[in-house]
Amino acid sequence: MAAEIIYVELEEQLQYGMDIRKKVFVDEQKVPLELEIDEYDNISPDVHHVLIQDNGEYVATGRIIYYDDDTAKMQRIAVLKEYRAKGFGRVLMIAMEELALELGLHYAVLDAQIQAENFYAKQGYEVISKEPFLDAGIMHVRMKKKL
Repeated sequence: MAAEIIYVELEEQLQYGMDIRKKVFVDEQKVPLELEIDEYDNISPDVHHVLIQDNGEYVATGRIIYYDDDTAKMQRIAVLKEYRAKGFGRVLMIAMEELALELGLHYAVLDAQIQAENFYAKQGYEVISKEPFLDAGIMHVRMKKKL
């Protein structure tokens, strides 16, 4: 794995991330496009997008928004199917957490799909929601980590 971390600054880079999300969430998981794309899908000081590239191929993406004064909300974390279980998700999470720290944040929260809960637990996240909840037709749990 020759992963390269890219902090999105250009519209073209943002589009590569959106393409990954559409493949993973819309095509694969059948999330309606109008639920997947939202007001944070832009380049601004209030949202930070990250891409992972492997040998010239964009393979993973995620974004950070501000949850509160000291907490990042990790969102839209997606790894293309053919690149899963190869360490790219872990690299993405480390890059996002490092960026959150650089932004002066001390905690990270995320809403994990139930099927990905174990992955996030291995990255140090703990479930904080009392019960699983439905989001975009998929069961999730809220998880948190001290950075």
